[in-house]
Amino acid sequence: MSQNAMILVVATKNRGKSEEIRSFLKGFPVEIRDLNDFGPIPEVSEDGQTFEENAYKKASFTAKVLGFPALADDSGLEVEALGGAPGVHSARYAGEDANDEANNAKLLREMAGISNRRAHFTCVLSLAVPAGPALTYEAVCEGMITEDLRGSSGFGYDPLFFYPPMGKTFGEMTIEEKSRVSHRGRALQELKQELEKIIAWLDKRMEEEKIRRGAPECC
Repeated sequence: MSQNAMILVVATKNRGKSEEIRSFLKGFPVEIRDLNDFGPIPEVSEDGQTFEENAYKKASFTAKVLGFPALADDSGLEVEALGGAPGVHSARYAGEDANDEANNAKLLREMAGISNRRAHFTCVLSLAVPAGPALTYEAVCEGMITEDLRGSSGFGYDPLFFYPPMGKTFGEMTIEEKSRVSHRGRALQELKQELEKIIAWLDKRMEEEKIRRGAPECC
């Protein structure tokens, strides 16, 4: 990685999620890190009522604590027959300490006997700098909930989310296939298309941050 590459922290400990983002931004002058690359930092309370609120809270908090630009996403599965649940509670659908297996098992129980299987994934990306300002990107992917687990790739609800145009679940896709069509992939594609402008924006904001703190400008 070039010495001139900007460090961008993905505000997650989910290595699958950070690897998706790393693969998307490959070739650009950014060095992707995630929370596993740093010492312990306090947990962010994801108590927002929307994906956008939670994404911004995570990105802004991480940027302020670590001093680097931070990218956070808040993603979730919204099932039509369940009134939009699990929604912003997707990661803890089966309880605060629930894992993917428990969340998927609960979803299958809740969907037992229901013929309407329509659902969609939503992703909101928030890219924040330590001073607070942020950029936001959002995308949706429509699909169906299967009646059993299919595939072992990905994470979260991927084995239960069937994407009709490709005839398979996210759990049956390669990371490249999923990145082309998923909610996160689509949001990242929007970000990627503007990345040169974004990097210039980040450079300017981080330089302003140095001046604000009274740090000497880089030679």
